[in-house]
Formats: sequence, structure tokens, C-alpha cells
Amino acid sequence: MPITYLHRQLDVLKQTAKEISNQTGNEVYAVQCDVRDPSSVKACVDELINVAGLPDVVINNAAGNFISPSEKLSANALKTITDIVLNGTAYVTLEVGKRLIKAEKGAAFLVITTTYAKSGSGYVIPSASAKAGVEALCKSLAAEWGRYGMRFNIIQPGPIKTKGALSRLDPMGTFEKSLISRIPTGRLGTPGEIANLAAYLCSDYASWVSGAVIRMDGGEYISIAGQLNYLQKVMTQFEMTTLIVYCFLFLNVVCPFCAGHKRAVVYDGSDDQEDQGILISATDIWMTE
Repeated sequence: MPITYLHRQLDVLKQTAKEISNQTGNEVYAVQCDVRDPSSVKACVDELINVAGLPDVVINNAAGNFISPSEKLSANALKTITDIVLNGTAYVTLEVGKRLIKAEKGAAFLVITTTYAKSGSGYVIPSASAKAGVEALCKSLAAEWGRYGMRFNIIQPGPIKTKGALSRLDPMGTFEKSLISRIPTGRLGTPGEIANLAAYLCSDYASWVSGAVIRMDGGEYISIAGQLNYLQKVMTQFEMTTLIVYCFLFLNVVCPFCAGHKRAVVYDGSDDQEDQGILISATDIWMTE
């Protein structure tokens, strides 16, 4: 199946097309396009159809990002990221989608966003806002254009170790260790792992998957979201006992299951399911070593 690879810089396109062809044996066409410009997108899709026909798979991965305090953002900075990420995705998706509808042909659409498209994030609000818009676009079209045989799915990658991303967001290399420390699996993701998931979502094996948002981040999002997850760094049995004593006796925290009695269910480390929860009082805790 021929592959069409879009990019603004023709020299980058040709080199990448050559590398993909050499590694896969597939014919790859390099088509220059600036997704920020609707007329450029239209011309690109015209050329795509001439050389390869209407696509079976469309992957929107165009992105732009930088770290900046929001009070220092200029209007042009905000517009640039929005034009690339949100408007560019919309221009490509709508241009191809309209032609697919006219030809009565289905296709699989996939967008790559980020975990902070859901949560938001300081210091990258142009990217966070635009990526959230991309997700809304895809979920909306999954509902509206499913009847035309089109599927729309979303991958939210966590931190992936790529040269382009790290050179822009972590040029000094100091942020990588901090990222890894909050990922339960203990490492950054790889491009190959994202590629495997993307291949599945765009294949016939996922023909009933549409409107899905799949987070792939080694557990980072839920690790950050859980209010007490940080306790795994400090909780020995003695420290757990000390914490409970402090909460019960000095903060007057009462277990919601034993309201008014200052009692709590504490895990004792046993493998016996019947003995894992021990109901004890604040006095019992105080007497424990």
C-alpha cells in the first residue's frame, strides 16, 4: 500500500520517504504541505489523490509547542500553535473527509494529542488548549461521520523519548529524571510503542473502535492524580502507624466507616485476605510499636 508523508520542508520529506521505503519496501510519496494554509492543504490532497487515490488511513500528528509563562505569551505565539495543531488538523480532516463522503468510501482517522489535553497544564496553554480542541473535533466527527464508514480515535501519549521533543522541552536534560520518578513503570515511552498502538487502531482489527481516547503513559496520569500515591515513597509499617496516630489523635480525623469511634481499617501486610483488614482503635495504635 503506498504511503503519503506530508511535511512543510521538502528536503525533510524526501529523506524520510527514502528511509521508510528502504526499511519497509513500500513506495512512499513525499508531498509538501503547510497545514496552517487551507489552500496548501487542498493542493496537497489533490496531489495525494493523483498519486495514490483516496486514503484508507489519515494520521494527524502535526504539533507545535514551547514552554512559557502564560503572562509572557504573545498573540502571535498563541495563534501559531493553534493554527498548526487545531486548525491544521481540522483543515486536513475536513478536506479529506468531504472527498471520502462524496466517493462513498470509509477510512480510519487517528490523532496524536497528549495527556494534558484532558487535565490542562500550566506553561503550555497554547498546546493544551489546541489539543483539547482536536479531541473535541474527533469525538464530534466519530458521532457524525460514523455512518459514512469513517472512524476517529485518539492516542494520548505520556512522555516519549524523542530527539525533537526533549531538545525543545528539556534542552538541559534536567527534567527527564523528574518525569521518570513519577511514572510507575519507571521509564519513558518509546516511539515504537506508540506506533504499535496506532497500527492497531487504524487496522481492521479495530473496526468497531471509534471515538476512543487511549492514554498511553506508563501510569503517569493516575499516579499524579491519586492524592495519596506519594505515600509509597515513605510508608514503612512504623511510619504508617505514626501517621494514623497523628491523624486520629491530633487532627481528629475519623474513619467514615466507623464514624464517632475513632477507628480505622489498617492493612497489616498479611497475605491472608481474611486478615488483611484489622479494625483497631486510636488507643490500640498508640500502644503499637
